[in-house]
Amino acid sequence: MDHALSTLLAEATRLLPKAVELRRRIHRSPELGLELPQTRAAVLESLEGLPLDLELSPKTSGVVATLRGRAPGRTILLRADMDALPLEEETGLVFASERTGAMHACGHDAHIAMLATAARLLASRREQFSGSVKLLFQPGEEGFGGARILIGEGLLEHEPRAEGAFAIHVDPTLPTGCVATRAGPIMASGDLLSIDLTGKGGHASMPHHAVDPIPVACEIVLALQSFVTRRSDAFDPVVVSITRLHAGTTGNVIPATAHLLGTIRSVSERARQAAHDGVRRVVSGIAAAHEVEAKVHVVEGYPVTVNHDGFARFAQGVASELAGSGRVVEMRTPIMGAEDFSYILQRVPGAIVFLGARPQAQEAAPLHSNRMVLDENALATGIALHAATALRFLERGIPATP
Repeated sequence: MDHALSTLLAEATRLLPKAVELRRRIHRSPELGLELPQTRAAVLESLEGLPLDLELSPKTSGVVATLRGRAPGRTILLRADMDALPLEEETGLVFASERTGAMHACGHDAHIAMLATAARLLASRREQFSGSVKLLFQPGEEGFGGARILIGEGLLEHEPRAEGAFAIHVDPTLPTGCVATRAGPIMASGDLLSIDLTGKGGHASMPHHAVDPIPVACEIVLALQSFVTRRSDAFDPVVVSITRLHAGTTGNVIPATAHLLGTIRSVSERARQAAHDGVRRVVSGIAAAHEVEAKVHVVEGYPVTVNHDGFARFAQGVASELAGSGRVVEMRTPIMGAEDFSYILQRVPGAIVFLGARPQAQEAAPLHSNRMVLDENALATGIALHAATALRFLERGIPATP
């Protein structure tokens, strides 16, 4: 039977104070990486009393909680990431981080609170649906590849096996309650680029007796920007950013080495590999022209996050049914941030959506800013959307891709 979604938002709003309380508890005690003992404890406490089968990741602080309906059927995976960022918070919030050098600046505290609260909405309806909902609370999204580790532990193989996957990411620059997504690529790949240049050191007054790697490094930085604009397809974009350049020890010594660090981002595997090849070619050519030795290291990070076409349309339809079509936005282009939910979407049809949480009374700082704040009223929409997406998926599945 079809479930009416009209009551979900009202019920989520009634549960909002508890969700806000959980979010603030986690916000005060942010943890980094794959080991998040206090965060996991807060998650498990929030799920107490619910009819869930719990699995704890042996290698990380991940939690998989499975809610089974009245009979077998489809299975959907709902995911929330849990880790914080290494930032010193400057929001001035009364519940600001109490840990030096750590902050929930990407909204993962809100993601946890929304999913844990959605578990209560779904548990109250378990006798009304067939199938299962797997709730994944995942650590290590911020560069640690937590999703890949959990997949290696059998996340997607353990019964009941997920046939669809869904995630919500808050966005403090979108209007509160707005839901934005798109079919196909929605987020970029993110690869680490490091370049080591070796010349010959010497006295700053006699550069002709040295081989100075610093101007070579500067030339490489500028050449990489030209490479991106002149050799990459503007409709299949690549972003190369050099974010650190380190060389030298003092003012009157030409150093022997220089080191550059940055990232390469793209929204297709074709552009990704072309960028890797092009960066190596540019660096080696410039270095050779100046008789400097160059070593280029590209460490592949998260792949492109690609929403399944049918699931993306399905998610847009559910959001429209829940919140009204005027609150659902079709993203014209992907964004160049990266996500390890991409690993799950490589194996299971699904989608990630962005949920607007723009604060009302102050300037909206972006994700990953140490001044980032959220309008917590948006959590009610996220709670209801998790539950609505699960219920509609269990009832209908997703439309076939043309």
